[in-house]
Amino acid sequence: MAAVCDRERCIHCGGCVGVCPKDAITLRETRIEVDSKRCINCGLCAKFCPVGAMRIEDGV
Repeated sequence: MAAVCDRERCIHCGGCVGVCPKDAITLRETRIEVDSKRCINCGLCAKFCPVGAMRIEDGV
């Protein structure tokens, strides 16, 4: 399991990057990247995403 970003919903605000306790999320110019090896499935990114673009997904 790991965080996944819905690129169509994402507004690139960086909120998910700021709350990630393991620095598993990176904001690039045109997208959010999640390092699934660092992600601990805490769900903070999904909780703090203002547009619901982040979620924890199985099989990533």
